[in-house]
Amino acid sequence: MNKIVQSMESEVKRAQRGDREAFIRLFRQLEPELYCLAKTIVRRDEDCADVFQETTLKAYKALSTLQQPKYFKTWVIRILINECNQLLRSRERTVAMAEVPETASSADYYGDSHKLDLREAVDHLDESLRIVIHLFYFQDLPIKQISSILEISEGAVRARLHRARGILAERVKQSREGRLAYEAF
Repeated sequence: MNKIVQSMESEVKRAQRGDREAFIRLFRQLEPELYCLAKTIVRRDEDCADVFQETTLKAYKALSTLQQPKYFKTWVIRILINECNQLLRSRERTVAMAEVPETASSADYYGDSHKLDLREAVDHLDESLRIVIHLFYFQDLPIKQISSILEISEGAVRARLHRARGILAERVKQSREGRLAYEAF
């Protein structure tokens, strides 16, 4: 077991014994990954903040129920995904209007156009594919852990990854071909 996992495990045990600072350190360590995952699912910054806050609160309240501290990260990711899905369901019930276009340019945020092509392609994937891509490539989680988090088989995770990779490759290829054709004029 590597040192990071051991360190996280000992922090979880401290937090379970009532050490609030240990819990805060755990969430600070996971915050960038959790925020990116939330952004992938709910897309709006204010929704990400709400989801992250709810996830933190639920994890804190239910920490004593976590039986194996080594699965803390997986457990928290599952809580976050559930919170994201709940927010999306409530948004569907309350808002029936079209999304307002974002005022900030994506290019301002991502800078490099090659990264932009790929990021835009990932953002346009179906939610089930987008989450698997995010967990595998951005969170660097193994297929077995993704399977556990999403409560689907490892074969389903592999199939989604394969399908998403194919879609991404095609979209990036089309995007680059379009830019080359445009630059030729």
